[in-house]
Formats: sequence, structure tokens, C-alpha cells
Amino acid sequence: MRARYGVPLGITAVGAAGLLYSAGFEARSFRLRRVTIPALPAGMRPLRVLQVSDIHMVGGQRKKQRWLRSLAGLRPDFVINTGDNLSDPEGVPEVLDALGPLMEFPGAYVFGSNDYYGPKLRNPALYLLEKAQGRHGLNGNAPAVGAIHNPWEDLRDGFDTAGWLNLTNTRGTLKVEGVSVELTGLDDPHIKRDRYEQVSGGPSSAADFAMGVVHAPYLRVLDSYTADDYPLILAGHTHGGQLRIPFYGALVTNCDLDTDRARGLSTHTAEGRTSYLHVSAGCGTNRYTPFRFACPPEATLLTLVGRE
Repeated sequence: MRARYGVPLGITAVGAAGLLYSAGFEARSFRLRRVTIPALPAGMRPLRVLQVSDIHMVGGQRKKQRWLRSLAGLRPDFVINTGDNLSDPEGVPEVLDALGPLMEFPGAYVFGSNDYYGPKLRNPALYLLEKAQGRHGLNGNAPAVGAIHNPWEDLRDGFDTAGWLNLTNTRGTLKVEGVSVELTGLDDPHIKRDRYEQVSGGPSSAADFAMGVVHAPYLRVLDSYTADDYPLILAGHTHGGQLRIPFYGALVTNCDLDTDRARGLSTHTAEGRTSYLHVSAGCGTNRYTPFRFACPPEATLLTLVGRE
């Protein structure tokens, strides 16, 4: 009997241990990454930018809320929120409370699909199938039926009241100790709400520095920002793959971005120009798949310095 059932039972035990680790420990093992990016004009003073993304707040996530509040101790020059704050229609008050100390700093935000719509239970294997077929979100898939509508207007009003810039298919400018930072944002490409034609044309000559902000790093968006000569693009959405294979990396990005750039700093080239791209792995998970493996939840402190 041992010879017959030992291997299957062993595999089951290892699988159960992996699930326990990825949901019980790693998904709650919040950490800060620090990245230096030489994207500013030469001679410009450094800027410290805190990027938070993919919070996917569910009621009762006290540890996540405490950790987010603690990030205010970093005292960044400004904050960029790259969307997907919700995974619970009742989560808006807890998001605003957790981000309250950060909203004391200048900031800006874009929304992701999960700010607008609640998550649905789905087979995780569909992400692999969609990748193989080149279908992601509403980009090739049929429109969602019976979607839960989140109270995103309340979230928007809370951010706006705090003075954060709403970058939904528009531009905004932050003044940081005399430095003018132009931000060009898009609504979520994952559900085809991006309207780049409304913000095209590249950075204005009046800004000291400019950057693009979007939730999902679809290639059409990265191409447009890069061709318009934005030196830096910030995005989220991918969860860094969420489940990564050690020594291999992410299996999916849930968009058409390649898995080698599923998280962290990379570059993107289009029409002979190159931009820096930073993709946050985010600090949350879909409420129905609360697992992370080899991809701990994160926020990132980006130190922007002058180009050599």
C-alpha cells in the first residue's frame, strides 16, 4: 500500500504546503523595493516617487492597511497609484483609510478594471489559454456578462478631495519644490477604456520632466508613449505573474506584454526611441485567487536621477 499511494500522497502534501505558504505567508509578506532610474534631464535634482498598485482591498485586511499607512514614513516627493485598488465593493472606505497618510503628499492616479468591476470566480488555467490565443481582458474576449459594478465614483471623489490628480485619459502637472512634473495618463487598456488620441503629442515644453501612467502595460500603449518621447512609463496590472517559477519567472502577464518584463524596471523601444518602463507587481491579489509564489506583494520607491 505504501508503494502504491506514497507518491500521490507526497505530491498532495507538497501541493497543500505550497498553497498554505503562498496564501498564508507570502501573500501577506509585504515589502518595499527601491529602484534608481536615470530618467531625468542631466543636472536635475533627484525625485523620489512612491508607486503603489493593485491593492485589491478586501474587507478586514488589517495587515495590508497598516503596511500601506506606514509607507508615509518614506516621505516621497509624490505618489503614483496605478490602479486596481478594489477587490470588494465594500472596500472603498478601507482603501481611503489605508492611503490616507499617503494622500498628504502630492499624487496622481489611474484606475484599473477592478476599480470599476468586481472580480468573478474563474479557472486560473484560463490565463494560460488566453495567453496562447492572444486574448486578454476585453481585447479579443467577449464582453463580461453580469459584472459587479464597484462604487468607483466614491474612490475617485476621495482621491480628488485629497488633491490627487485624476489622470483618466488626460494630463496633469505636479509642482514639487519648484520642479514641474507633467503626468500623462490613460484609462485601463485591459477593458479598452484607453484613449491615447486625447493625450497624444508628447510632453509639453513647459515641463521640467514628463512621464506616462497607465494601469495595464499593453504594447499599443507603450508604443504610443515611447514614440511620443516620454522618458518613463509606470504601470501595474500584471501582479508580476503572481505565481512565478524559480529560475524561470512569470508564466503570464494578463496582457500582451512579454513575461520577461512582468515586473520591475526594463526598457521599451518604438519608432527608434527608448523609454524606461517600470511595472509594479502590486501588493494584492484577486479575492478568489489569494496566492502569491516567488512574487511577494510590494510597493516601490523610485529614485529618479539625471541621465549621465
